[in-house]
Amino acid sequence: MSHRHFILHKPYGYLSQFIYELKRKKKLLGELYDFPEGTMAIGRLDEDSEGLLLLTTDGKMSEMIRSKKVDKEYFVQVDGVITQEAIEALKKGVEIGFDGGKYITKKCDARLVTEIPDFGPRGKKIRDDRHGPTSWASITVNEGKFRQVRKMTAAVGFPTLRLVRVRIGKVHLNELKAGEVIEVNGFN
Repeated sequence: MSHRHFILHKPYGYLSQFIYELKRKKKLLGELYDFPEGTMAIGRLDEDSEGLLLLTTDGKMSEMIRSKKVDKEYFVQVDGVITQEAIEALKKGVEIGFDGGKYITKKCDARLVTEIPDFGPRGKKIRDDRHGPTSWASITVNEGKFRQVRKMTAAVGFPTLRLVRVRIGKVHLNELKAGEVIEVNGFN
């Protein structure tokens, strides 16, 4: 059996799944493209997060990419002008709440993003300028605790307003627009 692989720019407001059986109506990945039966998202992005999502019909490929050996890079728009001290703290690891306890995140790569990315408009307005300045940072992790990146920026005093995954391993979001899907031969 030959497997199929897809790169998707998950828009804000969609769940990273194909089936949702609770009462409230949710937007699902299957509304964006006619994916083949057995397609699964590799990892997850929260409903209020956006960006690069890989999908495949190959369970082994999914497991390999979800491993701690593969970096995931996120651009985060934060409340306030993030400081170099906050960036350094993120790099060293910060304490976040996880699974009812405390967890120190692993060392990661973090940097200021000085050029505002052009991801296009988000499905829901973040806020307007009268609430103060915002800034962008890049955070690259190889672990994926529940809402980890959001918790990390909050831990250093700069809550996340917008989170966009831009890279998984060697696969980049590039110019893919929100909701666009491309089929690829693999993820190398």
